[in-house]
Amino acid sequence: MSTLQPVRGTHDLLPEESRAHRRVEATAASVAARYGFGEIITPIFEFTEVFARTLGDTSDVVTKEMYTFTDRSGDSLTLRPEGTAGVARAFISNGLAQSLPLKLFYRGPMFRHERPQKGRLRQFHQVGVELLGVETPLADVEVIALAARLLDALGLGGQVTLELNSLGDAASRAAYREALTAYLSRYRADLSEDSRLRLERNPLRVLDSKDEGDRRIVADAPPIAASLTPEAAGFFADVTGGLDELGIPFVVNPRLVRGLDYYSHTAFEFTTTALGAQGTVLAGGRYDELIAQMGGPRTPGIGWAAGVERLAMLTGAAPAPARPVAVVPMGDPLAALAVAEKLRRAGIVAEMGFSGNLKKRMARAVKLNARYAVILGEDEAARGAVTLRDLDDNSQQEVALAGLVSHLAALLDGERAG
Repeated sequence: MSTLQPVRGTHDLLPEESRAHRRVEATAASVAARYGFGEIITPIFEFTEVFARTLGDTSDVVTKEMYTFTDRSGDSLTLRPEGTAGVARAFISNGLAQSLPLKLFYRGPMFRHERPQKGRLRQFHQVGVELLGVETPLADVEVIALAARLLDALGLGGQVTLELNSLGDAASRAAYREALTAYLSRYRADLSEDSRLRLERNPLRVLDSKDEGDRRIVADAPPIAASLTPEAAGFFADVTGGLDELGIPFVVNPRLVRGLDYYSHTAFEFTTTALGAQGTVLAGGRYDELIAQMGGPRTPGIGWAAGVERLAMLTGAAPAPARPVAVVPMGDPLAALAVAEKLRRAGIVAEMGFSGNLKKRMARAVKLNARYAVILGEDEAARGAVTLRDLDDNSQQEVALAGLVSHLAALLDGERAG
């Protein structure tokens, strides 16, 4: 007996769970398209530099969580831990600066070697959007509105809270780094080893620490709002005013500060209490310096990503698939297969009963939740007919084989309309 199991932190998506995932992805793609976002598909792995340069070499993702390997050519490659850096790389390598503004939607698997937890695996899935080339607060409002509409479309609008904050412009962050460093330096000896390193290189990353001791120290740190320049404060006021105008409720969370180097101005998260401590279901922000940091032209951008697993957990089971029609051959199996193919070409889901006596094949049809069974016996075949059994009430009738497809289509269309 085989003892093979999936790698820790990975998970087989069986059909029922896969339907829930596909519903989230399809809904996200549909809502994004309504806002004018086209889909981009980037490679699952990139040169390691793509992520190391953008996420920062002191981030947990780079130092602890990336799946990095050397290929046969000696190149260092990394399975993508997030989507934004790959999209930015695609923007540069495809020379898309002349196509701005760009609205891009993505979906697919991401990989992080972290402790598996509820709704977060080592191979997990995300949907996300990036809006490139628009520097005004209107872009922030539109991208957040898209996120809110997606959550509404999934039936989650009443279960989530939009939290947002401003990270300010470069001058704001420089002033805040100074104030934050002065505060954290008083507690240097009490910080975790990782946070002591971050304090030297990027103190904002201390605010992302998961260490409980660090969290207690950070709780009393000065808020970034006190360091915002008038221009940055005005930008944030325009964002919140735009959300008010669209009727999108929010709360300002002064502790919501992204540690990654490329973020600026608006940072936001949609959170829920329905998933325990891991409450973020969608998060994003503005990253005006990212593409320039990667060697491309300075290009403003804002986007977000959402975990498909967490959204699927919140939305619950997907609607059941269409009930099939069971084709039950009691004579020539090839003739039955030909009937099943005619039904499928007409858009009707058809399942073949491959083996067993009539009782066993009908039991399988019931197990499949089939709506009707088409029984092809030798006597019916000689008359050019089939027996059509209604599996809900067990009534049956003989139907001419030549008219079976149109007869079944009319029945099923009538039930859907009803």
